[in-house]
Amino acid sequence: MSFSVVYVTAKHEREARKIAKALLKKRLIACANMVPIKSIYWWEGAIKSDTEVALIMKTQDINRESIILEVKAIHSYEVPCIVFLPIEEGNPEFLDWIIDETTPP
Repeated sequence: MSFSVVYVTAKHEREARKIAKALLKKRLIACANMVPIKSIYWWEGAIKSDTEVALIMKTQDINRESIILEVKAIHSYEVPCIVFLPIEEGNPEFLDWIIDETTPP
């Protein structure tokens, strides 16, 4: 088994919560943390800045493609940030919990 942390930024808490709930309902993630952030970035040739909400989610790697498709279907951004960071090691019981929660009944 291999695992990842999924990092997604959203326009606001309402959108972040909608994304997280959709992924949870489909058993694509085990949990999501929502953190308010301030972002500065290039967009369409100019430097922009906004407040956003970062989603930090835990999943099995087998769910990557489905997560990308689901987030893109829900997200308001033209090019949403969806990146996967590998989990090298972790609490074995926590990793087992991720498996349990991301395996459909």
